This record gives sequence, structure tokens and C-alpha cells, in this order.
Amino acid sequence: MKHSIVEITEKIKEKSRPTRIAYLARIDATLQRQRGADRLGCANVAHAIAALPKNDKFRIVSEKKPNIAIVSAYNDMLSAHKPYEKYPSIIRDEANKCDATAQVAGGVPAMCDGITQGEPGMELSLFSRDTIAMSTAIGLSHDMFDGALMLGICDKIVPGLLIGALHFGHLPTIFVPAGPMSTGIDNTSKSKVREKYAQGLIGREELLASESAAYHGEGTCTFYGTANSNQMLMEAMGLHVPGAAFIHPHEDIREEITRESVRSLLNIIKNKKNKPIGKLIDERVIVNAMVALLATGGSTNHLIHWVAIARAAGIIIDWSDFHDLANTTPLLASIYPNGKADVNEFQAAGGPGFVIRELIDTGCMYPEVMTVSDGGLKEYTKKPSKENGKLIWKDIPKKSGDETIVRNADHPFNESGGLKLLKGNLGRSVIKISAVPEDRYIIEAPAVIFDTQEELLSAFDRGELEKDFVAVVRFQGPKANGMPELHKLTPPLAVLQNKGFKVAIVTDGRMSGASGKIPAAIHLSPEASANGPIGKIRNGDMIRLNALVGTLNVLVDEDTWYERKNETLSEKLKSNNLHDIGRELFSGMRKNVMSAEEGAITWL
Repeated sequence: MKHSIVEITEKIKEKSRPTRIAYLARIDATLQRQRGADRLGCANVAHAIAALPKNDKFRIVSEKKPNIAIVSAYNDMLSAHKPYEKYPSIIRDEANKCDATAQVAGGVPAMCDGITQGEPGMELSLFSRDTIAMSTAIGLSHDMFDGALMLGICDKIVPGLLIGALHFGHLPTIFVPAGPMSTGIDNTSKSKVREKYAQGLIGREELLASESAAYHGEGTCTFYGTANSNQMLMEAMGLHVPGAAFIHPHEDIREEITRESVRSLLNIIKNKKNKPIGKLIDERVIVNAMVALLATGGSTNHLIHWVAIARAAGIIIDWSDFHDLANTTPLLASIYPNGKADVNEFQAAGGPGFVIRELIDTGCMYPEVMTVSDGGLKEYTKKPSKENGKLIWKDIPKKSGDETIVRNADHPFNESGGLKLLKGNLGRSVIKISAVPEDRYIIEAPAVIFDTQEELLSAFDRGELEKDFVAVVRFQGPKANGMPELHKLTPPLAVLQNKGFKVAIVTDGRMSGASGKIPAAIHLSPEASANGPIGKIRNGDMIRLNALVGTLNVLVDEDTWYERKNETLSEKLKSNNLHDIGRELFSGMRKNVMSAEEGAITWL
């Protein structure tokens, strides 16, 4: 292992020691109990098995065979989750073949940021993560299970399922993906159409045709945003059947991978392998996930989500840990929006297994950690295939299938990872430098203030932004309005950048893995609604963003800056954030939520 990564890991262990010890003690206490069907009262057990076939009742009660919980994010609104419709029957069938049972313990909500972007519903998006975690807990609270399978893929769904699972850390747990949709219109062409629409050069009909050519069937969207970053990280954490992430939903091997998830879970349970998820995910596994994110230029959302996931396991991380790891992690992948390729092309060029192998071989990832596979993390450096009706795993070629997409560690796209921490008199924020042209790493320009993304879009339409400027979009943090994605700001800002203007965005909101090529200092903490200094910025203030050294400052003399008062959100806008499309139901979360750097956690 690289000495620098060991040092960072030891620092995380030390600051996590009290919370991690307490967490593991709770798991050990829970593991001392009898299994649910033997411990619960007879009426409780009768309720739990009432709807099961007679043979399954006999297996659970008399034969004391394993009973698997299925927690599913199925709905047919989301292309990524539509394939899960048939998974419970496949899982039950395989469990029965293995002399075990499986029950759908519960469903969790799954919303799509692509559908809600720029709309009021997006303000529920971040909070849906903790809602999913709570829904997972409700499903597992029946306490009749020996292990769990988590069926989910997209942005908040996997983090929510994982947080929920870690609160049942005594259960062995495997995540079951469903795969990406086939490749449609290429991402570069799609972006150009969006930019033309933003300029008024084409109409809604042409734009809808382009978008429908990109998002056209079952499976995950194929760009490397939060959903596909989730899948990369599940591989890096050893929570999938090895190599499961990016196999198409209708490829023949996909069903066999799902069945293998059942067999792998039962192997852990029946052979008492002591792999409850709360012990499997330790500090090294969290570091492995962080490194995988950085090495692939993954979604900035995970600088929020993985802080919360680690905290659910009693592990304390912050953005400084990501920053330090980025300095020692090579950037090995170039996938849209950081490059032209989509995840299907990434998979064909080597995929997660190629990246994980390179990171292990160069001492950037811990190979000896526990995984749901018997062979440890090195099993995740192989690709599954099917021969004579059975799954086998083959070594991935040493050479990249396409060096424009994925590279060996001795020839990286960049010596450091794709994310960077920015610090200065505006607080702490992050930038995805893997998506930004190097000549845009430093931007110095006057601020233009917006309190909503709609204000920026209107100013663009009026032609008021044909100049160098830094867009300051505030009151977009967790406390203000649930921290929505600001996807719709990328096309107009890209248009201005393509015209030669120096533009950047500074916001306490999110822009996700689809943030594009605009320098974007995002997740600024503390946020405006928590009296963060972003509320002190005035129109015309010079702002300097320097992604090379990691700084973000407003260039105002210290005395003036100190004397300034924070501006507050108008009562009209504040009221708009509180009502309609279910937003009032989340008012408690807005009041209690922690900062973005603290994981935007609502449950502590």
C-alpha cells in the first residue's frame, strides 16, 4: 500500500475510534440473539409467514433454514429500476433451489433527478436518500431475516439503501444491480442539441427527439453520473457479485448474476462466514470506495453521500480526506461528462475490474478486505461470463481496450484524482476538475448574484450575461430548499464559455456527476441559509477560483468583508420553497439537516 493512503486511513481510524467501537458493539450485541423465527412470539411469527407457501413456512419454522429479505426500489417510472419487476420471483426461485426462502421485506421510493431537474420536485431529491434509508429500516424491522438483498441503482437509492442496511449492520447484505441501457445518441451530440435549444436555435420538438434518442429503454442512463458512480463504488466495496455493475438488463448473463447473488448470500449465511455488512464495511473499505470515485472522476454527489454512509457505520470522514486521497490517486478513466465515452464503452474497454486491478497493483486500494465474494477484492478485477450454463470469471487483459477511455496506472490521464477541495473566505466547496479544461482551472471575474436558478436562466435569455462573470447561485443548500441539482444551468453557461467568456459558478447547491465542463465550486458550506459567507457577496465583487491550488475567495478587503451583513432570502422565495409538490412534508428535514460536508444527514 502507498504510505500516503495508509496514513490517511489511520487518520480516519483514529478520529472514528469512539463511534466505530460503539457501532461494532451494537452489532455484536444483536448477533448474540436467537434468529427471528425462534425468538419472536408465536403470533409475530404467524403474521410474518402467513402468506407464504406451506413448504416455505416449514423451512423457516421447523427446518430453521435461512430467510432472505428483499428490499426493492422497483418502479416502472425509472428506466433503471423497471428490470427489477421480475427479480423477486427469480430470487425466490433460486432461494428455494438452495433450500431457503426469500420475502420482499419492503419497497423504497425511487425518484429520478432527470425527470425532476429544474422543477419543484427536485427539492425532495436529496432528502429522498434518508427517506429511502428509513424505508429500508421499516422493511427490515420485521426482524425475521438472516440476510438481505438490496435492489437499487440510481442517485439517492443506493446511498439510502446502504445507510439503511448499515443500521441493520448485523445482516449479511448484497447489492443487486440491473445494468445500463444500451447506447443511444452520443453524449457530445446530446449536449450540442441542448446548447442550441438554450440559444433558441431549435425548438422543443427537436430537443425532445434528441433526449428520447439518449434515454430510450430499460436500464441506467449511460453517462457517468451519480447512478453509475454508485455501481463503480459497489464493486470497489465488494458488495456486488464481482463484475455485476455494467451488464445490460437483457443480456443472458444478467439473470444468472442475480441468481449468483442469492447463492453468494446463502453461502455466507449457511457457512457462518461472519460477514455482516457492518463489519465488512470498515475504514479500509470506505477508503477503497473514495479512491475508486477519484480514480474514475465520479459524481460530486458522493462527497455528500459517502460522508453519510461512513457515518452510518460509525466512521468519520470529511472533504479533507477526499482531497488528500485525490493528491495520491491517479485519474484512470475518461467517461462522459469527463470524456466522450459512455459506461457501455467503459465496460468494453476494461470497466471497473480494470480500474480496480490497476489501483490494487499500485498500492492505492486495500485488496485484503472482506467482500461478499470468497476471494476478496481481487475477484473484482475479473469479468463474469457464462460457459456451459455456468458463471465463470476471467482475467481482464493487461492492456486497455481503449486508452482514450481507461488507462493503466503508469500512464494516467492525470496524476491526481478528479475532485478537489476549495478553501478560502467563502468557506469550503468542491470542484470536479476532471470535467474542466485546464485553461479554465483559474477564473477571476465579477460576481453576478442569483437567488434561484430561474433568475440565472432569465438573465441569460435577456442577453445580460454576455461577459466574464462568476454566477453566485445561493439559497440552494439543504436547509434552504433541500439542495436541488442545478442541471439546467449547464447548457447556458456552456454556451457562454464556448463564446470565449470566462464563466464559473459558485453555489451552495449541487450539480452532480453531470456538472459538465464549467468550473463549478459547489456544495459551498456553510450555506447561505446557515449564515454562510456566500450571503455576503455583492454584485460586482471580484471572485477568484483557483483549482490548481484549491482556493476560492472573494477579493474584498478584510475590514469591509467583516462588517458586511448576510443577505437573507425574501419572504416570497422562502414561502415558495415550503409548499406544493409535497415540499411541506419535508420541512422537518430542512430544519434538522446537517451541512453538505457533514453528509446532509437528517437522522443524527
